[in-house]
Amino acid sequence: MLALAMNDLGKGVFFFGLVLCAIGLLLWSGLGRGWLGRLPGDIHYTRGNFSFHFPIVTCLIVSLVLTALAWLLRR
Repeated sequence: MLALAMNDLGKGVFFFGLVLCAIGLLLWSGLGRGWLGRLPGDIHYTRGNFSFHFPIVTCLIVSLVLTALAWLLRR
């Protein structure tokens, strides 16, 4: 029983690694360069030589996609 669970865990980790690599390759190719981190609702504040950027909407979208992916993989 434990060997079966470890086998399933290994397959899940391997699949997650492949998905992560695919996302990394897409981002590295420049796919999200124009919009990723610059969505409406992302906070960007600049004053003088100080700049603060917090991509809150981008984080929410990434979180929703990862949650949906995890939910689909558990089914």
